[in-house]
Amino acid sequence: MTPGSRRPRRGPGMTEVARAAGVSQKTVSRVVNGEPHVSPEVRDRVLRAVEELGYRPNNAARALLLGRYRRIGVVSLGTALYGPATLLLALERAMHRKGYAFTLAGTLEGQPVQVAVEALLEQGVDGIVLSEPIDDGTPLRVSADVPVVSLAEGVEVGHANTAVVGADGVTAARTATEYLLSLGHRTVWHIPGPLDWWAARDRVRGWREALAAAGAPEPPLAAEGDWSPASGYTAGRRLAELPDVTAVFAANDDMAIGALRAFAEAGRSVPGDISVVGFDDIPAAAYLAPPLTTVRQDFTAVADRAVDVLIAMIEDRPAPPEQAAAATELTVRASSGPVREPAPPLR
Repeated sequence: MTPGSRRPRRGPGMTEVARAAGVSQKTVSRVVNGEPHVSPEVRDRVLRAVEELGYRPNNAARALLLGRYRRIGVVSLGTALYGPATLLLALERAMHRKGYAFTLAGTLEGQPVQVAVEALLEQGVDGIVLSEPIDDGTPLRVSADVPVVSLAEGVEVGHANTAVVGADGVTAARTATEYLLSLGHRTVWHIPGPLDWWAARDRVRGWREALAAAGAPEPPLAAEGDWSPASGYTAGRRLAELPDVTAVFAANDDMAIGALRAFAEAGRSVPGDISVVGFDDIPAAAYLAPPLTTVRQDFTAVADRAVDVLIAMIEDRPAPPEQAAAATELTVRASSGPVREPAPPLR
């Protein structure tokens, strides 16, 4: 130290927290590390003392002592699309509620997922979530020495400590298609998302399964979209030219919005001429003209489940039981309705 300089003030330690909460240092350690066998009243008292004193655990020392970082990494496509972005926020909140820090590694276009995984492992994480992986035509293999949860199928991990958790997009798409068929529509046309996304493939599969189960003819897929309103508009313009199109299921709400614009420009009323159903239930969906019928995804439920399963693997505990509540729900609004009966001929 130079003459006259002052040693930086040391932040509060576990001893000060224990004294303020009236408990032992061991109890503080249990609370900070999320361990069991602490009563709710004592846990609240310790957490209150932690907050009041501004205590920050020494993560490096804790990792050395416990063999854990209390940090979970997430690999993401780095997109601003509503679904993936909302899911990321839900994952971060779920991790914080469980006492784990959140760290993110995005994959650049054409970059192998393994590059992002290696970046997370170098930072020090206890587990990894693969959010919205896509299929670029090559097997998606991930090598990691920590537990991994994928939010989509199609990922091969180089060890047994892995799980797949996610909303059932197949069932959700089937429900949306069955609903339109129940309104009397002869068949349902589909505007798909980019088919290298597992989510888009799931929705195509559910659409096809519903048509097949009902004995309804399967029309060709509309122009493949990229999740944007512009791509929905392009597909919608083509569909508007076909007089037998009376029901459309779009793979997300943004593409449904583009299709609504195309139908309006072509003079095809919604839902009078064409019923439209989207997917995601974005905040604007309820305020469109007409308000959009859509499949609502419970991103919080998916994130909570993924984090619970991953932490159970990290802490070598049994996987938590499956939740009874569905992670998707059809929200019916004014963009869908019964098929219009043809007008009687003039006499």
